[in-house]
Amino acid sequence: MSARAETLLWAAQRASAAVLALCVAAHLATVIYAVRGGLSAAEILGRTRGEPGWLVFYVVFVLAVAVHAPIGLRAVCAEWLGWRGRSRDIALLAFAVLLGWTGVRAAIGVFA
Repeated sequence: MSARAETLLWAAQRASAAVLALCVAAHLATVIYAVRGGLSAAEILGRTRGEPGWLVFYVVFVLAVAVHAPIGLRAVCAEWLGWRGRSRDIALLAFAVLLGWTGVRAAIGVFA
């Protein structure tokens, strides 16, 4: 892979990490607020259903994970397993698509 492509992956992972930091903080704050307020899981889901803001939030969260995790695994596969080359990149791209697809489906399930 070219130096430019490696630089783009580096930037994508750092940008997705920043988005994830915000999403995780917001998610945990919301969970803590809901639990301390005595809400049950059913009540929480009742409040998120049909709210487009929550759908957007969780889709952004999922997409950040789908970008961040495979890039990190790419480095792990190279360093720990010695797996480099096109097959690794294709496998991790498939993993990213799977993460994105299943995560967006889950977000839609909470919304719908």
